[in-house]
Amino acid sequence: MEGDGRRRLSRGMLPILGLHVVNEYYRLERKPPVTAGLLLANTLIYLRPGFLNNYLPTLNQVWFNPNLIVKNRDLKRFFLSAFYHMNDSHLVYNMLSLLWKGIQLETSMGSIEFATMIAELVAMSQGITLLLAKSLLLFDYDRAYYYEHAVGFSGVLFAMKVVLNYRSNDYTYVHGLIVPARHAAWAELILIQLFVPGVSFLGHLGGILAGLLYLRLRRSYTGADPVTTVVGNIVGLLSWPLKFVRDLFRYRRRRISGRGTIGGRQTGRNVPDTWRCTACTFDNSGLLSVCEMCGTEREGDGLSSIQPSNRPRDLSLEELRRRRLERFGR
Repeated sequence: MEGDGRRRLSRGMLPILGLHVVNEYYRLERKPPVTAGLLLANTLIYLRPGFLNNYLPTLNQVWFNPNLIVKNRDLKRFFLSAFYHMNDSHLVYNMLSLLWKGIQLETSMGSIEFATMIAELVAMSQGITLLLAKSLLLFDYDRAYYYEHAVGFSGVLFAMKVVLNYRSNDYTYVHGLIVPARHAAWAELILIQLFVPGVSFLGHLGGILAGLLYLRLRRSYTGADPVTTVVGNIVGLLSWPLKFVRDLFRYRRRRISGRGTIGGRQTGRNVPDTWRCTACTFDNSGLLSVCEMCGTEREGDGLSSIQPSNRPRDLSLEELRRRRLERFGR
């Protein structure tokens, strides 16, 4: 999050972001859709193309300001401020971080659970930041965090970093320092506060606490996250008509091949379009004169496919195996 109200017009860093996104998604076998959607949403909100410009609130209308949120009960500021950015570097830095963390988390968790987690982290990080600002005001703290303005996705990114590293025993680099991965978010919080002016300390701290709260709530119940279950059921319900229409109009080409299994059990009904091979008992289409499985020629009028045959099997297993290999090796 940044509290600086200025915005640069230059967009020279955006091609770098686009190049990184394309490169990462190109090499992935499974493309995480929720991460891509978040990247696109944040970028479009920042660029404000013509078809969206008239519908998106302005930056001044969505600043995260605890005083205005509480005073006006402004949910727009509460939620949308996380998706607005001040300038190119603010957007690109956050989106590159989102790209790296999102790919790992969504790939391991699944898209529905990941999307649910992001929604929960947005609400929790913003809510905790608001509570912290209000608490410091009650304690007469000198710096008026309660009246500060901030925007950006970095609070959620801090929460994602906590979730991503909470079980890690490895070490990682944080701005040139080697620290335990589990404490990387705390180290970054301190370093950014020391060396980057104008950042929202409470916003980042609220993100870390939101990540810890999410993990605590996740461990408090067994099985699937109830919110994830509800979201999954809604997605399944909405996608059911599409699946139904797809299955209804799916074109299935008729196969001229066997209709059953080797040694398959018959129901006793007359099935004129199949015949059973006397050598390997595979049920073949009535349009075939040679067994598709072993290559044995069809005998008689085909009634052997529906009548038990007492003929001895004069082909050995080795001969059957040889015929099958010849049949399918052509």
